[in-house]
Amino acid sequence: MSPSPVRRREIFGWACYDFANSSFTTVIITVVYSIYFVEVVNGGKPGGYSLWSLILAVSQLLVIAVSPWLGAVGDVTARKKTFLAVSAWTCSLATAALFWTGPETIALAFALVLVANIAFSLGENFCASFLPEISTPQNAGRISSYGWGFGYCGGLLSLVLALYLIKGTSLAEPVRWSFVMTGVFFFLASLPTLLLLRERAEPQPGVSAAGAAAAAWGKLVETFHEIRQHRTLAWFFVAFFFYITGLSAVFAFAAIVARDLYGFTQEEVIFLFAALQITSALGALGFGWLQDRLGARPVLVASLLGWVAVSFFAGWCTEKTSFWIVGACAGLVMGSTQSASRAVVSILTPPGRSGEYFGFWGLFGKLAAVAGPLALGHGAELWTLRTATMANTVFFVIGLGVLLAMRWDKSEKSAASCSH
Repeated sequence: MSPSPVRRREIFGWACYDFANSSFTTVIITVVYSIYFVEVVNGGKPGGYSLWSLILAVSQLLVIAVSPWLGAVGDVTARKKTFLAVSAWTCSLATAALFWTGPETIALAFALVLVANIAFSLGENFCASFLPEISTPQNAGRISSYGWGFGYCGGLLSLVLALYLIKGTSLAEPVRWSFVMTGVFFFLASLPTLLLLRERAEPQPGVSAAGAAAAAWGKLVETFHEIRQHRTLAWFFVAFFFYITGLSAVFAFAAIVARDLYGFTQEEVIFLFAALQITSALGALGFGWLQDRLGARPVLVASLLGWVAVSFFAGWCTEKTSFWIVGACAGLVMGSTQSASRAVVSILTPPGRSGEYFGFWGLFGKLAAVAGPLALGHGAELWTLRTATMANTVFFVIGLGVLLAMRWDKSEKSAASCSH
């Protein structure tokens, strides 16, 4: 039986998940709660940088332990959409519950951010695993960019709502209500995904729910051996790990750098990152269009060259105006880096194995999300925040070097470079 055609509304529904979950990464992980945790929950005491990075690292380590297995189970049982829904609802609830965190509630904050970030990361994996089902090698870059671009629009809207709650006050309670808003935003914005996205996979015949785990582990071993045989994909995962390590550190500490190094107020930080959402959306859409015409590697090389410059100058410049310019440039390459990476994995993934391979994509991404914040957080405690920020450039340089050294075989090169 031939697969059912993909309608535009389904692509729209898929992209809505990026619109929804970007509110969490933007408001909680990057812009508002990171500062709130260091200054309010931890009370501005020493060790705040390390503690914030530790929460993010532990959550990603737990995701690493289960994401490939859950991806395989999703394929075996054809329940990826169910897992996606549970992930979205869990993240929404845990995010809203951050309202109850405040001074001297480090344990509660640790637990809630841990749960929310685990749920966010798993949902991100399951959402990405639908991309091969709703795209072709010819349009994967463009469709992936729709999701990232739409996601930055969601991040922008959530920041505008947070600014409305916070503007003109230095009190903690309006900031806490922004966490509730983010949880509700995530829940409501994810509904179109759950209503419009179809589960095209079929359960494996003769495999019960109780036996799904054993079957999943067997498929994971097979997938591991296959990844080593697909040399281009294997090397891409290595490059991906290094440059996403640098990117994860940026996500975790960008607002803290703006606040502590350049003296941005909370409102100014929100304005800065609202501008970044616009440039990021433009970058995702523009570079997605270029990827479908020029191929994945040229787009990624250009993006990583941009990140090398951005990461260095973020620590080197000394005034707000310069940091605004650096931030705008970061937005352009941020969207293109993430969108192109997801599209490459989609193109190189064997048919019917998307859950497993995107599970491994998630695995490398989560390893990077452990290494990046830990490296920058502990580097800031050991040296200075400025020195650690500049040192983060090394991860982008290594990722770029591996990507440039990769040898694409003819079939993979043609798939990744196809144009309309």
